[in-house]
Amino acid sequence: MARFLVKDTAKNIGQKIKVAGWVNVRRVHGKILFIDLRDISGILQVVFVPSNKEAYDLAQSIRPEWVVEIEGQIVKRPDNMVNPKIETGQVELSAESLKVLSEAETLPLSIEGDGHDIGEEIRMKYRYLDLRRERMKRNLIVRHKVTKFMRDFLDNEGFTEIETPIITKPTPEGARDYVVPSRLNAGKFYALPQSPQQYKQLLMVAGLEKYFQIARCFRDEDPRGDRQPEFTQLDLEMSFVEQEDILNLIERLYVAIVKKVAPEKKIQQIPFPRIPYAEVMNKYKTDRPDLRKDKNDPDELAFAFVVDFPLFVQQSKEDFFFGAGEKMAPSHHMFTAPRKEDIPLLDTAPLKVKSYQHDFVLNGYEIGGGSIRIHNPKLQDKIFDLIGFTKEQKQQFSHLLEAFKYGAPPHGGIAPGIDRFLMILNNEPSIREVIAFPKTGDGRDLMMDAPSEIGKKQLDELHIKIVKPSVKKETLKKSVKKRKK
Repeated sequence: MARFLVKDTAKNIGQKIKVAGWVNVRRVHGKILFIDLRDISGILQVVFVPSNKEAYDLAQSIRPEWVVEIEGQIVKRPDNMVNPKIETGQVELSAESLKVLSEAETLPLSIEGDGHDIGEEIRMKYRYLDLRRERMKRNLIVRHKVTKFMRDFLDNEGFTEIETPIITKPTPEGARDYVVPSRLNAGKFYALPQSPQQYKQLLMVAGLEKYFQIARCFRDEDPRGDRQPEFTQLDLEMSFVEQEDILNLIERLYVAIVKKVAPEKKIQQIPFPRIPYAEVMNKYKTDRPDLRKDKNDPDELAFAFVVDFPLFVQQSKEDFFFGAGEKMAPSHHMFTAPRKEDIPLLDTAPLKVKSYQHDFVLNGYEIGGGSIRIHNPKLQDKIFDLIGFTKEQKQQFSHLLEAFKYGAPPHGGIAPGIDRFLMILNNEPSIREVIAFPKTGDGRDLMMDAPSEIGKKQLDELHIKIVKPSVKKETLKKSVKKRKK
C-alpha cells in the first residue's frame, strides 16, 4: 500500500490508507488512545481502540518523536471533536495496524513553540531537531517557494541559469577570501568566491546576454545578525542594458514574489523610489533607510533603490585591501562604471565622479547591490591605477582585461541577497532563522564541530605547517565578542 501524506487524508473518507511520520502528541482518554501524527504536510489525529488489540497494545509503548507507520480507515470526526485549526480537523484515522520504524530518546530541547527563548548554542548543536518546529519548517518552505519563483520568472524573461566555479582565484575584491590549499600545486591556493562577479562578466563577453544563478558566496567577515560566512544571492547579469532596465526588472520580480508568496504583505510604493545617494544621506543619514510609514508594522514593505553613488571613497589607512595612504577605494567595486558625463573628471577630480551603482534596500536593510560595469579595458586599467593597484595586483585581473579586448558588450547586473529578504519576509530577527544549517554568531558550526583541526598527514600532503598564535585564546574570544557588539 502506498503512503499518503497527511494533507491528502481528508479527501479519502471511508478509504483504507497508510500514513507515516513522527508522533507529535500522545493522549489517553479512558480506554481510547490518541496520537497526533506529524509529517511534512501537517498533523492527523489517529485513534487506537482495544478491539484492534495488536495495534492498541503496541501503541501503549510509543512516545513523542518516535517514527511510526500506521494503516487504517479515514473516518469523519464526531461534530463535537472537529478541530478547525488544522487542515485535517474534520477527519481522523481509525488505526488497524501500527509499525514502529524508529524510537527516539527524550529530546535535548523543546521543539514546541517558536524556539526564540532557547539559547542559540543548543539550537545550533541540535539543528536537525530545531528544524522540526513549525516556524522553522515554514521558513524553509517559503525559501523554496521564493527561489523557485525567481527561477521561473527569469526563465520566462529569457535568462539562462549557469553555474560558476566554487573554487577560484584569490583576488582583492573588497572582503577577505576564504582560501583553499592546492594539494597538487604545492604552495598555491584557490579561493572561495566572494561573488561570481568576474565569471558573470565573462559570460557577457561570451555572448550569453542574460545570465542568472542562485549563487553561494563566501566572505571572511566579522559576524553579525544579518551576515554569515556563506550566504546565498540571486546573481544576474544582462548585456545591452541601461541602469533603469535592471531596476525595472528587479521591481517587477519582487512585486510578483510578494503577491505570490506573501500576499498578506503590503508594498508601500510602486514604482519603487529611486533616491540619489546625496539625498538619502542628507535626509536619513544612512544609505539603507527604513522608509516605512509605520515602522511597527511588520507586514509593510518599503522597497527603494539608491542611485548616483560616488565612484570612489577616500580610503582609510586601515583599509585591508587597497594599501595605505591617500589612495581612493571603490565605493562599490572596481568593475563599476563611472557615469558617462563624469568620465573627464577621472583626470581632474576623481572623488567627484558619480557611478552607475545601484543599491536595493528594504525596511532599513540593504538587500542587494549592483551596477553597470566597465567593459572598456583601457578604462578598467585606469580605475585600477586610481585605486592604487600595483602591477602585481593588476596581474590578478589580467584574464578580465584580456577578455575585454575581444569584443565586450555593455553590460550590468545586480545581486539581491536571498537570506536578508527572507528574514524580513518571515519577520525574523536574524538570517540564521531562514538558513537550514547556519553558523553561529562567531562563525562556528556547533552541529558538525567546525572549524576543526586536521591531521598531520593531511597537512603534510598540503605542504602546510601550523604556527600557533601567540595571542591567548581568552583574548581572542574577548576580541570576537567586542566586534560582535
